[in-house]
Amino acid sequence: MFSYQRIKWGWVRGGLAAFALVAVGYLIISPTGRYLLRAAWAEGGILARRRQITAIIADSATKPGVAARLRLVLAARAFAADSVGLETGKSFTTYSALDRDTLVLVLSGAYRDKLASYTWWFPVVGRVPYKGYFDFPAATAAARSLDASGFDVYLRPSPAFSTLGWFNDPLLSTSLRADTLDLANTVIHELTHNTFYAPGQAVFNESFANFVGARGSAWFFRSRGAPAAADEADARWSDEKLLAQFWARLYQEVDSAFRAHPVDSLERLAARDTLYVRARRELVDVLGPQLRTIGPRALERVRLDNAALLAHRLYATDLDLFDRVWVREHGDLRRSVLRIIALAKSRPKDPFGALREWVAAPRT
Repeated sequence: MFSYQRIKWGWVRGGLAAFALVAVGYLIISPTGRYLLRAAWAEGGILARRRQITAIIADSATKPGVAARLRLVLAARAFAADSVGLETGKSFTTYSALDRDTLVLVLSGAYRDKLASYTWWFPVVGRVPYKGYFDFPAATAAARSLDASGFDVYLRPSPAFSTLGWFNDPLLSTSLRADTLDLANTVIHELTHNTFYAPGQAVFNESFANFVGARGSAWFFRSRGAPAAADEADARWSDEKLLAQFWARLYQEVDSAFRAHPVDSLERLAARDTLYVRARRELVDVLGPQLRTIGPRALERVRLDNAALLAHRLYATDLDLFDRVWVREHGDLRRSVLRIIALAKSRPKDPFGALREWVAAPRT
């Protein structure tokens, strides 16, 4: 005897099976699908290596220096949840040791004659101006392909990443090698992504997390009675903001040069190359002496082209704007984070505009 319920669920099972077949076909056939499969395989390997950080700390075989840094990670994680109000889930409660020094290579591309990024589309997060590769030969091949297609290319290593709360991200051995200030900053930065990530707004997301990581790590060390470490974190943030202003000025100059030569591509390229040569001198000779935590040799090695410019702007756009929100919230980072998220949600397509409008509004 047939029943309505059995027939209904038969259709549901059939629909799910069809959806699964389509999804598997997409993953196998499309380049994005194959990339996601490779990334999922790499993520699976990372997750399979997880060990509880508390167990590693308790293990007598663990070196004292490693145990101390792991305790710092747990403390920064707890501080992010309790004081900053970030969503932690079980992220950074486990540790994965990798067999290499670099976790992932991040690829960015940009048009050479205009300030526009090459973008990739992914489910959930939308279009993003970068692509991370666990497969290093694939990253190099993709970079060569972009270069051959006429794009500026910027390929660089990254020691950490966030799955935006989809998985319980472990601490990675590539992050543990950083100094304690960067380690705390990384934990708070990545947990910011877990807490809020605006689809299709990569520049806002990364700049916001940069702000929370910097201000949060300084607050964290100050709360632990480590004022020297807190002052160093503040100094690094101050340098980041100065560099952000440099990148903003350079962006405007290059953009103006392109607008001044709307037709001739050769003239546009010549104008931008002249600006990048001048920018190198400004970066080393003018800005360098103002920076407290970045040496001249590091500045001399900074890449200068459209891809690098847009990649730096990705993490350092309007950093002062986030600080202005923080000041209006009386230096209360928890309230600032809530305010920024609410403003970003109120204007999904223009989160920076929402912040500017709120900061400029008269106090009541």
